[in-house]
Amino acid sequence: MDNSQQQTFRGHDAPVLSLSFDPKDVFLASASCDGTVRIWNISDQTCAVSWPVLQKSNDVVNAQSICRLAWQPKTGKFLAVPVEKSVKLYRRETWSNPFDLSDSSISQTLNIVTWSPCGQYLAAGAINGLIVVWNVETKDCMERVKHEKGYAICGLAWHPTCSRICYTDVEGNLGILENVCDLSGKVSSSKVSSRVEKDYNDLFDGDDTNSAGDFLNDNAVEIPSFSKGIINQDDDNDDLMLSADHVLGDDENSVDVTMLKTDLHREEGDNDQASSIHNLPLIKPQRAFYDGPMPTPRQKPFQSTSTPLHLSHRFMVWNSVGIIRCYNDDQDSAIDVEFHDTSIHHATHLSNVFNYTMGTLSHEAILLACESADELASKLHCLHFSSWDSSKEWIVDMPQNEDIEAICLGLGWAAAATTALLLRLFTIGGVQKEVFCLPGPVVSMAGHGEQLCIVYHRGTGFDGDQCLGVQLLELGRKKKQVLHGDPLPLTRKSYLTWLGFSAEGTPCYVDSEGCVRMLNRGLGNTWTPICNIREHCKGKSDHYWVVGIHENPQQLRCIPCKGSRFPPTLPRPAVAILSFKLPYCQTSTEKGQMEEQFWHSVLFHNYLDYLAKNGYDYEESIKNQAVKEQQELLLKMLALSCKLEREFRCVELADLMTQNAVHLAIKYASRSRKLILAQKLSELAAEKAAELAETQAEEEKEEDFREKLNAGYSHTATEWSQPRVRSQVEEDAEDREDIVSEEKPEPHNYGQNLFQSANSSDTPALKSGAVFSSSQGRVNPFKVPVNSKEPALSANSTRSANILDNMNKSSRKSTSFNRVANNEKSPVIKPLIPKPRSKQATAASYFQKRTSQADKTEEVKENPKSSSSETPTVCLQNSENQRPKTGFQMWLEENRSNILSDNPDISDEADIIKEGMIRFRVLSAEERKAWTNKAKGETTSDGAEAKKRKRETCETENQEEAVRDNLDLSKKQKGLNLSTNEKLSAFAFKQE
Repeated sequence: MDNSQQQTFRGHDAPVLSLSFDPKDVFLASASCDGTVRIWNISDQTCAVSWPVLQKSNDVVNAQSICRLAWQPKTGKFLAVPVEKSVKLYRRETWSNPFDLSDSSISQTLNIVTWSPCGQYLAAGAINGLIVVWNVETKDCMERVKHEKGYAICGLAWHPTCSRICYTDVEGNLGILENVCDLSGKVSSSKVSSRVEKDYNDLFDGDDTNSAGDFLNDNAVEIPSFSKGIINQDDDNDDLMLSADHVLGDDENSVDVTMLKTDLHREEGDNDQASSIHNLPLIKPQRAFYDGPMPTPRQKPFQSTSTPLHLSHRFMVWNSVGIIRCYNDDQDSAIDVEFHDTSIHHATHLSNVFNYTMGTLSHEAILLACESADELASKLHCLHFSSWDSSKEWIVDMPQNEDIEAICLGLGWAAAATTALLLRLFTIGGVQKEVFCLPGPVVSMAGHGEQLCIVYHRGTGFDGDQCLGVQLLELGRKKKQVLHGDPLPLTRKSYLTWLGFSAEGTPCYVDSEGCVRMLNRGLGNTWTPICNIREHCKGKSDHYWVVGIHENPQQLRCIPCKGSRFPPTLPRPAVAILSFKLPYCQTSTEKGQMEEQFWHSVLFHNYLDYLAKNGYDYEESIKNQAVKEQQELLLKMLALSCKLEREFRCVELADLMTQNAVHLAIKYASRSRKLILAQKLSELAAEKAAELAETQAEEEKEEDFREKLNAGYSHTATEWSQPRVRSQVEEDAEDREDIVSEEKPEPHNYGQNLFQSANSSDTPALKSGAVFSSSQGRVNPFKVPVNSKEPALSANSTRSANILDNMNKSSRKSTSFNRVANNEKSPVIKPLIPKPRSKQATAASYFQKRTSQADKTEEVKENPKSSSSETPTVCLQNSENQRPKTGFQMWLEENRSNILSDNPDISDEADIIKEGMIRFRVLSAEERKAWTNKAKGETTSDGAEAKKRKRETCETENQEEAVRDNLDLSKKQKGLNLSTNEKLSAFAFKQE
């Protein structure tokens, strides 16, 4: 073949995958993305034969297999073609397919084939990392080896003389399999299988301490029959050595596949070395063969945002405060400290006399540490530059045989974890504080404010996984442990690369696979993935070096590293900002996007609740803006679900909304003519209202109980027996306590319907004998303040008169008469049929409960007053004229007709009030305020009109004075000699 001339072979319809020259330079084999394998005559550039055996693809990157072809050496008798899970062999000249090579262990497509130099063996590599070797003459499978990480095999090459195979994977790793198909020991396959079985049985015999004691040692794994090695050239992962997976042949013709042993310094020898390999002891192995999960070497301790120790110029730390660089070369050994904000402190240059290897930085101090060396103990060195005195440095030596492995700084404290599994706490000024034990060897630590986060080894991981635990402590005045050694979630076969806190104080960490996780305090302190850095990397060898996380604004600050895991010190690297994204499903759809945005907002604003709970200051506007954003997203999702006819989903979304947002959802559902949905949302709103009322009631009870306790501690021992002069403020406070006091003879729920007396025909509206005199030494639980404002005065006088009537007429007959009269003549409340309390009734009670105290008292007292047949109607009208109307009442009067027209089935006044309250709450704050101001204006005009009716006003004043006199008489323990007719006569004169 003339190499000086260029030849072109035309015929493939798609990109070519691979080429292979015939050893005799007669034919050329090619595989293409068009799905064919062709044989070309080199002399005339014609296609001799074509086989459509491959899957078609439009490009090489989309091809299922790269289909590397191989001719049999020397003779070129066979052409090997990897086709899916088998290797097809085609005979030269005839191009027939006499047989195929396959094996049951092959589960993925084969990628490449190669012949041994002697032409007797054929090796194939699959896309899942499996390497299989056959004897072509016997068609038997001789070897099966599985890649430790399952990377696709893309290159195979046999050693020219030795029984070795060199392979490469798609991640750039280079490995060597030694003593492949080495049968020079003259051991048959049957003997090998029996020997393996004997070794397996020996695993459970003999002295157990020999196998258990050295199992985790690096040199404990022996080579039973063959020796194979692997070369890993991934320098970025030099701190973490991963063990290999092994596959053992399960048929009688297979030879056991031995372990892959790391050997970076093995040199190829001559034939003498090859002969020594052939003479390995095959009959008596030193240790039984173990085919289970292999333990993972433990990750070494590290400082977050620091570069490896072997570098002469390295970062000791890069955080939100500043940067510490370490220079360690022949000329100088120094440490440079640079602050992002020079107002904190100016840049500092320190001499590294003690060879400090660890460093961290805060707004208060610089903390350095070194390991012990020769006769020098491990040291902890702190430069407290924020100190107000002149002594700004202190150094502490660790005890003998105890080295510092990790350090961190917080607000007013420093911490150091040592090899003795101890964590030592210091004040920022150098005072030793608590010392406590760690459950395992430390991996890394981080501090922020009063929080200390520790990651350590909980145990030994297997199959490349690390077994880590995390502790989170709060070192404030009330010390407590938040996380009690919980397992730290990591991506499979990864390790920890960064541990720290966000700028707002939320623990976060990053693993070697680029997954960033944050502590979700709103979900029981669980860990939530918030970003995958690998998605932002352009190349497989590119990485991002994390230096900080911010929740407001939401930023992941990191340094892009081209072709490495960490940046160089010079030139100064630039910081990039990445966005967060939670791993929710179907984020390409509108629904998935809004779901991710909602929970994204919830997660990244949990820190506000933490700050509020722990007494820190924060901007209320941030929380309000977050709540507004979340409610808008929920309403958008509800609208989308309405369009998709997902009404049940709408109710689920409304359950996450606030009360105001639920009312907007009810409006939307009504306008969308989703009547059933609107009803369900109304019920949900009622439930939320009831829950809110119950919560408020509990809070008020707690506050009142605390007030009583405080008042009880301040009172003297003779308070109950000796009357004392009380001020106006004390009486008001006591009366306010009496309303919700738990000492009532007849307890009532806070959220109970105010009109429940009308619902039950068995319970009288007012019980006789409910008033206690002051001589009993107890406070009247039903007493209403008489010295309150003018609107409440008339109501109180009405209540007092009725209570006195009940005391004079305590017979059951009169009580039942009043009850019947109440049910017949009540101008507002009508009796309801007794029925079980439903959610709707509970909601109605809540809406009625929220009316003003004066209104509630007036409504309850109107019924007994109207029960007396002798009471003129004018008295009731005067009482109503004196009571000021609220904004809601005025709104209800104007919109009553609209409510009745929209809800013709409503007949009870209680239902009208409830429906009116629901609609009134939907109004904006400005509209409600306008109605309130309008009510106040009408009250003033009503007062002007009242001046014209002097006669009626005088009569009302006389009535109120008479009631006050009656109350004063009851307080002074005087007898009640007035009859009901005599008291009512005051209302009856001059009313013709």
